[in-house]
Parts: sequence; structure tokens; C-alpha cells
Amino acid sequence: MANAAVEATVDRQQVAMGDTLQLVISATEDDEDLGTVSLNTLLTDWEILSRKTSSNTTIVNGKRNHNRQLQIEITPRRPGALIISSFQVGASKTAPVWVNVSKMARVDPGTEAILFEATVDSDSVYVQGQLILTLRLQQAVNLDGRSISDLQLPGAFVVPLEQKSFQRTVSGRPWLVHEVRYAIFPEKSGVLEIPAQSFSARESGPRRSVFDTSRGKLIRLQSKALKIEVLPRPAAYSGSTWLPARNIVVEEEWSTEPEKLRAGESVTRTIRLRGEGLQGAQLPPVLLTTTDGIKHYPDQPTIADAEISTGLLGSRSDSVAIVPTRAGSIELPAVEIPWWDTQTQAMRTAAVPARTLQIMPAANAVTASPVAGNEQLAPGSTADTGQQPLWQWQLATLFCAIGWAFSLLLLLRKGATKNSSQAADDPKTVSPKAAYKSLIAACAADQPSQARKTLIQWAAAIQDNPSITSLNAAGNAMADSELKLELLKLEQALYSSATDLWHGAPLRAAVERLQRLQRSPNSGETDELSLYPSD
Repeated sequence: MANAAVEATVDRQQVAMGDTLQLVISATEDDEDLGTVSLNTLLTDWEILSRKTSSNTTIVNGKRNHNRQLQIEITPRRPGALIISSFQVGASKTAPVWVNVSKMARVDPGTEAILFEATVDSDSVYVQGQLILTLRLQQAVNLDGRSISDLQLPGAFVVPLEQKSFQRTVSGRPWLVHEVRYAIFPEKSGVLEIPAQSFSARESGPRRSVFDTSRGKLIRLQSKALKIEVLPRPAAYSGSTWLPARNIVVEEEWSTEPEKLRAGESVTRTIRLRGEGLQGAQLPPVLLTTTDGIKHYPDQPTIADAEISTGLLGSRSDSVAIVPTRAGSIELPAVEIPWWDTQTQAMRTAAVPARTLQIMPAANAVTASPVAGNEQLAPGSTADTGQQPLWQWQLATLFCAIGWAFSLLLLLRKGATKNSSQAADDPKTVSPKAAYKSLIAACAADQPSQARKTLIQWAAAIQDNPSITSLNAAGNAMADSELKLELLKLEQALYSSATDLWHGAPLRAAVERLQRLQRSPNSGETDELSLYPSD
């Protein structure tokens, strides 16, 4: 993106001839007028079907954010790798967008007006790598009460993605297409079987009168079952954490310019990891090595997932306060993250290069200039040493005493705030479902520290007991011998130097078993997931 104030995005980057595509031009600055955007360059390869504008204003912490969008529905004029050129919006310009357009989709329904299928983006995937499953419904008639069965894959971690809906024209016949997508992360090598998925709906038609309560014909369809080859971790991979991804980027950010740092001053360094085709929980923590002349004070990491056109984009941010203890030259070693490129089948390394800090002396470090030994003072005279009268020092001492008292009061209030913050992070506030998903992801990524944190949250949520704040308390509350054994192994791994040797699969198996036992038959869960609610 050439300028952060404007942005052009599409809802899909893989389409077929006859499909519609949503192009959105967004602006966040008030002086950017979307009404004046020229779309002439778009007409070469695309046909504009419709356009509309929308706006949204939010105020967060007193800051006003105004977001406006120009939404354009387009369809390609030809197949190939087509580019949507940059749009000039005021003084800003959007980045170009590439879209791959294939030939017209082959739809051979015969006499059928409803089609349902399951497809994957690859016939093979690495263990703990991402596989995209798409359940596609194509309809040429109106339907009511559409629903699909809930996807159940015991040997994999499943993340539902955003549903897509668009129109498709094949041989002059219009179709409405719905796509339900999942990101699937297999947990062991071998063969992953995706069972047949079910779809049901009723045909809708005009009512003969207001008293006509008859329902349309019931439609039930099934997709084909799929078998996926799950590849093991390659022997050529030498990294400590297994990271199969399409791409991994690591970057750093400083709260202030490190070139201006002085001894005793603090600066925050943030290392950000982004993995395409990974969950945020799979990304490893950035462990900064001990450096002479530097003290480190790490903060809690921030882990998140976002959806992009290729699936999931996991991110992790590790922040650490750095305090240099001396002036001079201090070398910060490089940060290197090895990962496996699933596209080229090769090991790669994402890195932040080493950096040399030139630390200046502390701001209060001054050098005294002694009075020459042979300099005599005249009787009754005083040397000009910068000393101040006694009453000024007494006044300064009084102000210092007041300052110390005020600092003590702030510390006491800070302690109370910290306790309130801890209360806000009470495990009880985490839902059992969210805690369970985070725990399973941590086990899948073989991350003992994250597994400890999320297991305590899960146990506290399941037992509705916020006093569970340790692994020992969690094990006692769950009262399961298998779980207690795995928690003991986890505890040993956390307090040993070989945390990279811990494997989360046994703990996950115990947790999944207990999770199934905890489910109530009257919880209100249904076997079917609504595809798109009917009016």
C-alpha cells in the first residue's frame, strides 16, 4: 500500500470467468474524497456491475476515526493474471491488486438446480501445516433454511473462516454461490480423512394465499469424502520449533530511537512475527540472549490471528524493556527464526540483523573541575563554586520530602491498580470454549509456557472456580490421573533447560477426553451449522 490513508482490497483473489468480485476502496482521512475516484483504468479488464458508498465514524478514547468505503461489484472480461491498477484518491494512491482469473467454471448439473461439493487447496499437507477446505453450494433456485453439518475432525485443529457469497454465470444461466471455508491443521502424519458433509434446505416458491402454510420440497445432498496425505516433518529441517508456512516475516520496532539512548534510560524493543498459513499460537517466543551491559525486562506477548485470502495469518509480538547499564558500544545479536517453506519445500530463515548501540553517558553524569591548589582566596571572600545559600538547600530538601511522599502514594495506588488488573484477568472471565481452543493450539505448537497458562484458564472456566491459579490446583480440580501425569511432565519441562523437547500431543489427548466428558447433553448445541440464515 503506497499510503496508509487509502487502501484497495478484494474479497477473493481466485475467480473464474462469469464470477462476480467485490472491490472495496477505503479511506480513513477526511480530506480523501471517494466520489472523485476515477475508475477508467478498471474498465480495460473488468466490467462494473454496481457501486455504492458507505461511511462509519467511531470515537475511541476521545479520538475520532472516520472510515469511508466505495464498494464496487465487478466481473472479469478475460481470463489470466489481471491487475487492478492503483487508484488516485486525493493526494494518496492505493497499491495495485492482482487477481487470478481462470476459465469459466465447469458446471454440468444436468437437470439439477442445486450442487454441493467439497474441495481442498492441496492433496497433501505437512503435519501442523494449513489445509483449506471449501464447502461450495451452487443454486439456481431459491432456497429456505439452508444448513450444513458441523465439521468434525478428531485428528486435526479446525478454524472456521469467513463465508463468501457471490454470483456466477455459466452458459447464460445465473447461479448463486455460497462458500464455507475452514483452515485445517493436521496433528499427525499419515492419512487425514475428511468425511462426507451434508447439506439440507427446502425449495421456496410463491404462496397461493396468506393462509398457505405448505413447505417446499426438502433437499438433502452430500459431498464426497476426501483423503489427504499428511507429510511428516522433513529430516532436513533443523529448527527447534516446527514452522511449516507459506511465508514468515520478522521485524522490530523501538519506542524511541536507540541511537539516542543513554545509560540508565529505558527503551522498549518489540519483535513482531507474522506467519502466513500458521496460527499465532504456533509462533515461538523470541528469546533475547543475555548481553553484557544490558538489562532485559520482558512484557507479556500479544498473540492474534487474522484472515487473509490464503487462509490464516498468525502474529506474535514480544516486547522487552531494555536498560543499558553503561555507556559505550553494545552489540545486540541477530534474531533468527528458521521455518519451512511449504511452497518450495525448503528451509528458510527470517531474521532481524544484529545491531550495535552507541550508548551515551547518563544525563546526570558531570565532571567536577577542582580548584587549583595554588589559588589563594582573599580574606572575607568566597569562591564562586556555584553553591547556593543554606535556605535554598533547606527548601529543596522540603520539596524532595514531599516528592518522596507523593511517589509512595503513587506506588500504593499502582499496587491497587495491579490487583484490579489481575482481577480483570481472572480465569473465570475466559469462556470454556475460548480457553479450550487456545489450550489445544498451544499443545499443537508444543509451547509449554502457553500450554500452562491456557490449561489453568481452561480448568478454572470448566470448574467455574477462579481460585485455580496453578497447574497443581488445576490437576486436583479435574481429578484425573492421566491429566495429572501430563501436568507433571509439563511442570518438569518448564523448569528444565530443555523446554524444546516437550511435546503437547499427550496433554491434548487428555484434555480432549475430559472436554468431551464435560459436555452437557442439555447444552443446546446442535449438529448443524447454519450456512446463511433465511429471512
